[in-house]
Amino acid sequence: MALAVEAEDFAVLAEYGLFGALGHREYLVRAEEQLRGLYQQGLEVHLRVLEAGDFEDYCAALGLDPRASAARVAYAGDPELAGEPFVYAGEPMADLLPVLLDDHRARVRMSVGCAALLDVLGDDLAGQRRMAAVMRYVTSVYLALAEGAGEGCHLLTLRCHGPEDGEQLTSAVDVCVEAGRLLPAGRDVEAFCVTLAAGVASGGAGALLLHGDPAASPYRSAGHAADRAPDRAPDWEADRPSDHPSGRSASAPKGGLADGARSGPRVRGWALAGGRLRPMTAHEVFDELADDAARGLPFPPGAVPQPGFPLPGLPEAGGGGGLLG
Repeated sequence: MALAVEAEDFAVLAEYGLFGALGHREYLVRAEEQLRGLYQQGLEVHLRVLEAGDFEDYCAALGLDPRASAARVAYAGDPELAGEPFVYAGEPMADLLPVLLDDHRARVRMSVGCAALLDVLGDDLAGQRRMAAVMRYVTSVYLALAEGAGEGCHLLTLRCHGPEDGEQLTSAVDVCVEAGRLLPAGRDVEAFCVTLAAGVASGGAGALLLHGDPAASPYRSAGHAADRAPDRAPDWEADRPSDHPSGRSASAPKGGLADGARSGPRVRGWALAGGRLRPMTAHEVFDELADDAARGLPFPPGAVPQPGFPLPGLPEAGGGGGLLG
């Protein structure tokens, strides 16, 4: 079942007569009633977001009439949807929609990252071996970041792009460690690893930041709002300014690192250059945060920029056993 979660998508799709005379709110109420009825009957319902632009592209590619109910059914059951299905578990609609949107946006990032990765590595047997190697490497990086972050919940943000005017890719994932155990992060961690893999394999450039306790960070709302889909806003900051406690975008504090010396969330960073990660200095982390603020992302209040710690090195190519060899 595909749900028109966002009002903008609903308005566009309503022009095709998909919802009759219903308004968006009434549509969601009826959808919740239908979902609960199916759930109470013991049926497993798989959900996806009905996004106007994607739906129109899907219909055009397959020669379907977007006004036909069959088109919507086909879109809802599209087997090309990345990863495991999103299964409805009886949640109220108010709780369901933010989680479903998070899942959808992670799927989009995964699809974009996988496409970029395939463009670089190819899909033949040799490309598949290289892809397996690069995914092993970025997984080891993710685990090292989690170990170095320590106890509590933290936020990883990543932006990267290819060396030749490549499309900018972004991802974010909460990293939570409890009693030394890394808690599951769902599809977000898959999207993060695929995005980093695309940056590494393409020899790209970018930045990776590890923020302390995302619950106290303006980068995340209490509902864990996810990034906007890359085809609509290619950087996560599009969704972040309103998360600032004041409701306004914050700018970087004047005076550089000295103003960040007070207690607050630690922020560590790594630069991606030529597909390789290296720890940033504290000054570089501050500069990266300031650059984010210039793009509209709130500067974390009281943030304490710190150097990144060492991460696993990129295996050397050659002999058929290297990362990209």
